Amino acid sequence: MTEIRPFSGLRYRVEDAVLSDVLAPPYDVITETDRAALRARHGHNVVRLVLAETSDDASYARAGDLLREWQAQGVIVADAAPALYVLEQRFEVRGGTSRRYGLLARFRAEDYDKRVVLPHEQTRKAPREDRIRLLRASRANYSPIFVMVRDAEKRFEQHIEAIAQTTPTSAYTDDAGVEHRLWAVTDEKEIGTLTRLLDSAGAYIADGHHRYATALRHRDETSADGAWTLGYFTPVQAAGLVVLPYHRILSAGPPLDDATKALSEAFDVRSVASVAEAAHAAEHSRAPYAFGLAQPGAGALVAESRDQLSAYIDAATPPSLRALDPWVFHHVVLETLLGINDDAVGYVHSLREAEEAVSGGHCRLAGLLRSTPVQQVLDVADAGESMPAKSTFFHPKLPSGLVIHPLLV
Repeated sequence: MTEIRPFSGLRYRVEDAVLSDVLAPPYDVITETDRAALRARHGHNVVRLVLAETSDDASYARAGDLLREWQAQGVIVADAAPALYVLEQRFEVRGGTSRRYGLLARFRAEDYDKRVVLPHEQTRKAPREDRIRLLRASRANYSPIFVMVRDAEKRFEQHIEAIAQTTPTSAYTDDAGVEHRLWAVTDEKEIGTLTRLLDSAGAYIADGHHRYATALRHRDETSADGAWTLGYFTPVQAAGLVVLPYHRILSAGPPLDDATKALSEAFDVRSVASVAEAAHAAEHSRAPYAFGLAQPGAGALVAESRDQLSAYIDAATPPSLRALDPWVFHHVVLETLLGINDDAVGYVHSLREAEEAVSGGHCRLAGLLRSTPVQQVLDVADAGESMPAKSTFFHPKLPSGLVIHPLLV
């Protein structure tokens, strides 16, 4: 069972209108251009805390010292009472307006073999080292681990939606137009109810595997209390749980005409006019597997699987993996049919970036993938398997610095 607790969050003491100037996206989606813009926007922007300037120890130490300096100045202050924090994000997606509700709470990271919280991807050494060095220096979590919870009877969802009918503690709109409203829940009865509802919920990491690994490493370096970290909990079945596609930018590959011939062995292939049309057609395909492919100056195509594709999938492949478009795209399409190695693969999470890569001639090919259904993420986690890198992009991202979690040890 997921063990959670309230905590006295560290929060910016600025007007709501200023919050968009001092908060930032998660560290792993901030480009160098983004970092420079955020630093220039406000002298207290949290990017100065979440990303060390360089890889030397002194740079991480400075980031930690800066947090303590801002606390001493009253820029960031601990809430007077322990709280659980309800967060509502309202956003535009796929032509409509959606809301996602979740709960920010202190929770205990457990070893995966205990099956309390299940992962769906592997972590990489460089981000793990970066996060543990920052954690040691700052002794705080700036970004929550995004956790999905099973809530079949919708009791948790209904309870936090009821809280969201009251006046929020703070509210702001970010650069992407996402509206955020935050409630600090301090009533002991309410905290008890929310805690009990989460205690019995099956939990899955949606985003933040490196942060989770960092919590476990911190526990091993300190004590059992070192496992307490910051989580954001949202229901698996909620309408506002949106997954967008991650597209592939390829630095190698055959011309589009040759790719069409190779793909025709297992896919129905048709030409389309643009990157956007290829992405749209793939996303709305009813085929078991579908994707788009575009080449600078040569147009685009849509490929939809035929029964013959099964001959290219190893029978020993676990069912949870063979169901995934990203797995088939990497192991069958790229490796087997097109002869493209993984070291030629880059990733972008927006159609605009894919279009710019193609129109600017900055890639050999662009692969346009469908979004991965949430149930497929759960199936992979339940099976103890790992998805290919960048198989999911949960939208919208959770802001860094909205509620900062101080470590217990």
